[in-house]
Amino acid sequence: MKICIYGAGAIGGYLGVQFARAGADVSLVARGAHLAAMRANGLKLLIDDEERVVHPRCTDNPAELGHQDFVIICLKAHSITGVIETMQPLLGPHTRIVTAVNGIPYWYFYKHGGRYEGSTLESIDPGGRQWHELGPQRAIGCIVYPATEIEAPGVIRHVYGNRFPIGEPSGEKSPDVERLSALFTEAGMQAPVLERIHDEIWLKLWGNVCLNPISALTHATLDVICSDPATRALSKAIMQETQTIAEKFDVRFRVDIERRIEGARKVGAHKTSMLQDLERGRPMEIDPLVSVVQEMGRLTQTPTPALDTVLALIVQRAQIAGLRDASPPAKANAPAFA
Repeated sequence: MKICIYGAGAIGGYLGVQFARAGADVSLVARGAHLAAMRANGLKLLIDDEERVVHPRCTDNPAELGHQDFVIICLKAHSITGVIETMQPLLGPHTRIVTAVNGIPYWYFYKHGGRYEGSTLESIDPGGRQWHELGPQRAIGCIVYPATEIEAPGVIRHVYGNRFPIGEPSGEKSPDVERLSALFTEAGMQAPVLERIHDEIWLKLWGNVCLNPISALTHATLDVICSDPATRALSKAIMQETQTIAEKFDVRFRVDIERRIEGARKVGAHKTSMLQDLERGRPMEIDPLVSVVQEMGRLTQTPTPALDTVLALIVQRAQIAGLRDASPPAKANAPAFA
């Protein structure tokens, strides 16, 4: 089975090591010092008090790799549009694209049914390029729950977790998702096949849509945000708006807001990915985690006053930090409904 990890950073590197040890034909697409270190010394994973080292193919030129069975995208979601063309040589007639990214994926309305069937979302897929050039029919959804980090170039540290729920947009248990799930199991991870992958996407996004921007604005860790009365109340308000929107797309939440917040609080003094990106001077995942929820609120004519306020603040924070241009906001960022 030929697997390409497109974006072999913290999560992608973790997957690459585990898949390679399970016998898969793995290739890694990376760049910079991380790529150079992997080429020179292999990719090292620090996990369970041991070191695991593999020597897969590593490149910054996907054209060298040929058609794959699965391309697992582990990039930040806002980076995907910029690599559509370089990804094309990996895509054969039967290649599946696994979106191991945060937020709403480009294929969300594929085989969704209802009035929004076939819609694209400008905040995450400008001009519908991912939909048209990668193809929703190739997509397999994947939710990333583990925490990992790049400790040094070529070195990944596993912090916790091994669950990557997957699913077809249609909900069917296809041979492709069953085969992919089996590979995860052989590699020592869990990838249960879900019939309602959309529900799981929203469950993770439910926390990200509020905790990430609040963390970046306040520089507070999860335990503080979820314990302080003011930031906890703001988080609940955004989560309630998000739930109202999601339920209009037939999403079912298997836990309530209080339990979701408590789960985040118990993670402890953890910096969200958005805060980490801000501190490191990297673009933040504002659109796939926040703007897209606002856009879907506009689609369903759902007011989002709490989310609108936090989104405006985090966009301004990013502009001040030089991590986002100051061009006029997208159509999705229109004023809230009265």
